[in-house]
Amino acid sequence: MKLLPLAALLLLLTEACAPVRPATTAASTAQPPVSPELYRTIALQDSLMFVAFNQHDVATLQTFFAEDLEFYHDKGGLANFQQTMQGFRNLFDQNKTTGLHRQLVPGTLEVYPINNYGAVETYQHRFCHVENGRDDCGTFKNMMVWRLRDGRWQVTRVVSYGH
Repeated sequence: MKLLPLAALLLLLTEACAPVRPATTAASTAQPPVSPELYRTIALQDSLMFVAFNQHDVATLQTFFAEDLEFYHDKGGLANFQQTMQGFRNLFDQNKTTGLHRQLVPGTLEVYPINNYGAVETYQHRFCHVENGRDDCGTFKNMMVWRLRDGRWQVTRVVSYGH
């Protein structure tokens, strides 16, 4: 298994800010939750993770990811935990003044249980930053596999696509 070089990871993370598609309205396509309690749990974890992302807080952000993380990106390839965290650090350093932030597209979050493991979460999210005095945004698809171990939820797999 070949791991994604740091330069390619940086490319995939900065691509998150490139305008690719307008935001879509997917509220009518999201399925009702299989388990409302699991849905609320994962929605909260997602929200807390991206509070850390939006604050450019790598120390907190990394606590949401397992050490055996595999981050798959349709353009950039595969990255492990260390490469992903370094990519976040570099991305945040490059965007100290751009207002880089992530928003969950309303109505797109779906959560399904994975028996004896955790849950899978799918959604669309929008990344924006200011470039040349204007908002520059892109909307992308994402899937995360969450593992529940010793009462702690962590992401073990990310699949980011639709770039």
